[in-house]
Amino acid sequence: MFTGIIEGLGTITAIHPSGQGSRLSITSDFDLDGTRIGDSIAVNGACLTAVVLEGRRFVVDVSPETLQRSVLGRAKIAERVNLERALRLSDRLDGHLVSGHVDGIGILKERKPLANAIIITYNVPRALSRYMIEKGSVAVDGTSLTINRCGETFFEVSIIPHTAGLTTVGLKKAGDAVNIETDMIGKYVERFVRSPDASRHESGPLEGGIDKAFLAKSGFI
Repeated sequence: MFTGIIEGLGTITAIHPSGQGSRLSITSDFDLDGTRIGDSIAVNGACLTAVVLEGRRFVVDVSPETLQRSVLGRAKIAERVNLERALRLSDRLDGHLVSGHVDGIGILKERKPLANAIIITYNVPRALSRYMIEKGSVAVDGTSLTINRCGETFFEVSIIPHTAGLTTVGLKKAGDAVNIETDMIGKYVERFVRSPDASRHESGPLEGGIDKAFLAKSGFI
């Protein structure tokens, strides 16, 4: 589990195919003190396991599923990536709950300055936009951002100078692909609402099961 608050950047130094997957070597810009082999590290928002650790350099294996669903399938040597180590229970939750399981890919459509901020618009498939709401949260390459506006095929965010300087958000240009992880809460709510067994249990119906009638009665829809 992660927060979407990027610790710093890293650089991909080697890419080795491994069957249908691959193995990436990454050098972090910051010390990885306290990190151990087997720990989770989000690389551009994708949760990966450190299998080799040598100072600031670490190695991760990337599965075929991750390569297909995320921008890591297009990774290049010398590419800069966002890094965040897994959340500890004692940490502050400054961003939002990010699983590190990328839902799909978005494309940066436009970026324009507005006072001290950069307004960035991303195009996304309807399969992702359905889980987005104005003032809701989204992770872009692992960075926790607040949605200003959204529609069926896009969403817009406002980037402050600090975020632009610390993450790859400030490096991306129009046409670049990014990893998108939508807010997990929306996906769970949809699952409960749409499932024909949402209000049932192995032993029979549950009192107060979650369905559309329950949500409407409770003022959620």
